[in-house]
Amino acid sequence: MTASDPKADLHFYLQSARDALLWKLEGLSEYDTRRPLTPTGTNLLGLIKHVAGVELGYLGDTFGRLSGEPLPWLEDGAEPNADMWATADESREHIVDLYGRAWAHSDATIDALALDTIGRVPWWPSDRSEVTLHHAVVRVIADTHRHAGHADVIRELIDGVVGMSKGNDSMAPGDSAWWENHRSRLESAAKEADRDA
Repeated sequence: MTASDPKADLHFYLQSARDALLWKLEGLSEYDTRRPLTPTGTNLLGLIKHVAGVELGYLGDTFGRLSGEPLPWLEDGAEPNADMWATADESREHIVDLYGRAWAHSDATIDALALDTIGRVPWWPSDRSEVTLHHAVVRVIADTHRHAGHADVIRELIDGVVGMSKGNDSMAPGDSAWWENHRSRLESAAKEADRDA
């Protein structure tokens, strides 16, 4: 058994979530990257905008490593939920580039500090604001993977594309007819269970 490098392990899972999330934009129109497909407005570009801010906060500000990136959606008086969608003036390139800069800033923090380094989350209550870098990285990994899952569902609703990356859909084999039959079986089972309840 080979020895594990905890930072490398954490970075691998963080980067896999980042890559999966960005892949969801590939080949889509501006409209499709932005359009809300849930009652709460969840959309692909908004998810990326949100996680960029999450990384800059937890893996930057929390450890006194300010990025200098302007995040107007997080300022006092900003519209609620403003980090979860892109305005018409915020280009896809701007948000994707911001996310790339957030990665670089976060990775520099992870490289520079020991995992047991204590930071303070500025937006948490002061009596509970202390976290280790390890805790902050795990939190960001969990949040990014959660939103990559949201993005997977949103992308499937747009054009049926699913999976972690191009060439790795992590899905059972089957053509569109097989999947339609599978979905119909699930719908029938749900209706039967509801009748029996």
